[in-house]
Amino acid sequence: MSLTMPRRSALVDQVIAQIRNQITSGEWAVGSRIPTEPELVELLGVARNTVREAVRALAHNGLLNIRQGSGTYVIATSELAGVMHRRFADSDPSHVAELRSTLEASAARLAAERRTDRDVVQLEALLVRREQSWAGGNAGQFVAADVRLHMAVVAASHNDVLVALYADLGNLVADWVRTEVGTGPRPAVYLDHARLIDAIRRGDASAAAAEAAGHSFACLGAHRAVPQR
Repeated sequence: MSLTMPRRSALVDQVIAQIRNQITSGEWAVGSRIPTEPELVELLGVARNTVREAVRALAHNGLLNIRQGSGTYVIATSELAGVMHRRFADSDPSHVAELRSTLEASAARLAAERRTDRDVVQLEALLVRREQSWAGGNAGQFVAADVRLHMAVVAASHNDVLVALYADLGNLVADWVRTEVGTGPRPAVYLDHARLIDAIRRGDASAAAAEAAGHSFACLGAHRAVPQR
């Protein structure tokens, strides 16, 4: 009897690639529930067993989390992100803050120097969406809007390696923001990002870096200051 694992079919690999593309493109964001198995069968035009095998493979690789009775959720944007999430999920929050501060400050500095007019338009639109989500009081929508804005700042750096690294840390950032916000937006954890976006728009690299570096630690301090109930 062979001790090797059976080779996946080319069709399963194709479905894995299609689902992964939906995740990496942002269509299925971290934290969101993907379509049900019957919906995926109809969407992808393949058999149920093929979909099931593809979903299980992506769950094994750390991109998806299958929750019995609830559905399947995106927990990472890549296999590396899944590994990083498992490795650092229980790390000291202040250490995560230091890493996030370092990456975001560098990205914001580069964004101020390299941003295009199109980048500025997108950043300003995402800033408005973030503020609207906060005003609406929906914690889930605010977390998604906040993470998208930070991802856009990093993308405006036009450094592909930095963008990829930050994307792999994205689910950790989302988990942290979700913890900060809790069940609903609170004044104690709100950080105005308008100055950061304005500094990038003006091309003020020092101001942009300072604003970005301060957000992570201010957010961490606000969370620690909130009384536990």
